[in-house]
Amino acid sequence: MSRAKGVIVGIGELKPQRLSSGVTTLEMIAEVSRLAVFDAGLEPAAIDGLLVGPQVGETPQHVPATIAEYLGLAPTVANVVDLGGASGAGMVWRAAAAIEAGMCETMLCVLANNREEAAPRSPNRNPIREFDVPFGASGANISYALLMRAHMAEYGSTARDFALIAAAARANAQLNPDAIFFGKPADVEMVLASPMIVSPLHLYEIVMPVAGGEAVIVTSAERARSLPKRSVHLLGAGEKVTHRAVSQAPSLTSGPLKSAMARAFAQSGTQADEMDLLSLYDCYTIMVATTIEDAGLCAPGQFGAWLRDHDLSHNGDKPLNTHGGQLGFGQPDLAGGMTHVVEAVRQLRGEAGERQIGRADLALVTGNGATMSEATALVLGAA
Repeated sequence: MSRAKGVIVGIGELKPQRLSSGVTTLEMIAEVSRLAVFDAGLEPAAIDGLLVGPQVGETPQHVPATIAEYLGLAPTVANVVDLGGASGAGMVWRAAAAIEAGMCETMLCVLANNREEAAPRSPNRNPIREFDVPFGASGANISYALLMRAHMAEYGSTARDFALIAAAARANAQLNPDAIFFGKPADVEMVLASPMIVSPLHLYEIVMPVAGGEAVIVTSAERARSLPKRSVHLLGAGEKVTHRAVSQAPSLTSGPLKSAMARAFAQSGTQADEMDLLSLYDCYTIMVATTIEDAGLCAPGQFGAWLRDHDLSHNGDKPLNTHGGQLGFGQPDLAGGMTHVVEAVRQLRGEAGERQIGRADLALVTGNGATMSEATALVLGAA
């Protein structure tokens, strides 16, 4: 028999019912997961990976984060598998691949659904619906404003500190003709003068949703050697999911990227201050501020001083989001996070044109989902 690609050690199953009553999909997921963990002889804390299906009636998006939050898990890798009837089997090999890649050690693969006779009458147990929305904390602007206000309260950071991030993004966008704000620079004073959307967030500190798309091709190192362009290697990766609703966040001033970046640096044998390019997810200025601090580039609460001490342009000592970031380039929905990957590849290939950085060997790329809830970090290196 060939070497096992993965080992199944626990199973759970609920008795089928023609119709369910008064039970939510989240509750069913929790119960069948409990059975599988018990069957494996594990404690819930041992689960550090999560694969789920796309159909959870209580949430239309951020499904893995919602389930992780409900189950009290903080996985280092989490994904939706949407292959219809092939989803269950598809989860098993994906779990084995994630384990072999060093992204997690023990993966929970779970599928469940309720089925009610008429319109669903069971309560919505999604924490964001119970503890956030009824109190007005609905939507990204309000949630990120809460995080920004918490940072100001804990560390004394100022509106001007955050405005430095938006101004730098706009400045870098002036060298990218494809950026939505190309030809429209905005300095710190303009950022602070832009309309207040949700205090303390100004309009220019919030991404502009746009249409667009991004794509990358990943292949084997062996095949890459036969291709014409310079290769960009994945040297390290990290992922972490801690919550979905801001009311459930373990911290309001630090996020799961701290763990994700630490894992990516450990896998690659690098550290933050060795990066030639910082390609950091920037849906809001507070996101960049906490990422800088969580990466260890400065102490907690000191991002403002760090920004003033460094040049973030393509020819500066700490190039950051040289394409303009989402704050300068625009956010084409989920492809907004991919813009950071594409720009890192351009820079490491030496194909960034007028905005090409001088030394381009290592890049840190980060991604963020929900409200500083779902995090991925990559360390990329030029061949």
